[in-house]
Amino acid sequence: MDTIANMLTTIRNASLKGKEKAEFPYSELKSNVLKVLKEEGFISNYKILKDELDKNGKKQVLRVMLRYTDSGKPVINGIKRISKLGTRIYRSYREMPRIRAAFGVNILSTSKGIMSDKVAKKEKIGGEVICQVW
Repeated sequence: MDTIANMLTTIRNASLKGKEKAEFPYSELKSNVLKVLKEEGFISNYKILKDELDKNGKKQVLRVMLRYTDSGKPVINGIKRISKLGTRIYRSYREMPRIRAAFGVNILSTSKGIMSDKVAKKEKIGGEVICQVW
């Protein structure tokens, strides 16, 4: 089961419905992806709720506060999982595809952690492309 794809789908659906927040089970990888989304301005904030139970009765839930423009449109227009469980996609910093004329961002898993393609290009490292957001 691809938990990252589930997280991205939850964020996409909540954003399209105009919801204020979305919740899903905690993992370190998800938390790091959300950190990059916050740094790039796609979400307002996120929290790790340790005292609340999710719908499966497990502790530690991630709560994401979604961002909208002044006119009420979601900031996230699209979000797509690239590297899947059966097909891993790796790119060097030179081969990084541009997304929506550089208005989007690739999120990578590198040897130095989870980061955006902009940071990876500055540090001249490549890695596994987790997802694209625009």
